[in-house]
Amino acid sequence: MENLRFIGVTGGIGAGKSELLQYIKRHYLCEIYLADEVAHTVKEPGTECFERLKALLGEGILGADGRIDRGVMAERIFRDAELLERVNEIVHPAVRRFLLERLGEARKDPRTELFFVEAALLIEAGYREILDELWYIYADRDVREQRLRRSRGYSGEKIRNIMDRQLAEEAFRRSCDFVIDNSGRLEDSYRQIDKKLEAFTWQE
Repeated sequence: MENLRFIGVTGGIGAGKSELLQYIKRHYLCEIYLADEVAHTVKEPGTECFERLKALLGEGILGADGRIDRGVMAERIFRDAELLERVNEIVHPAVRRFLLERLGEARKDPRTELFFVEAALLIEAGYREILDELWYIYADRDVREQRLRRSRGYSGEKIRNIMDRQLAEEAFRRSCDFVIDNSGRLEDSYRQIDKKLEAFTWQE
């Protein structure tokens, strides 16, 4: 669609980004991409990204199926900041190219009015410059901690370590055009979304 809206969705871990995007997917004419899933797609065997990562990290990162073993790769780069940066220099541009190719295709489809990309690191990765809008999904820190303990079984220490590495609330708010408060009931968040997207086609 020529007037398609390209929207980024970001926020801290446990804020409920995926849950709200599922609601949008059910009720609006849109395409939605999660950057973490795209990152796995661009690392499939046969891709340029796969070959470059194999050259950088060695064949030891491959599993028995010939694909990159996520756990092994994560272990290799977790405590090596320089290696992590080099991996990101390969993966992030590949993800961006993938998304821009899909965006170009979506613009030709009259049935697609909205194109969403979700990632915790959209701001740090420089997406602000190519997005039409950037949304921040906010939730109180205590609420996020409870969700992560319940849904993922994370320990308090693990949650704190992850949260402390992510942007502060003020930084998210400063960089984003629209904030959804997802601290309470999902129905309240849905109403915020519907009001924001009232100009677009609604589907039951």
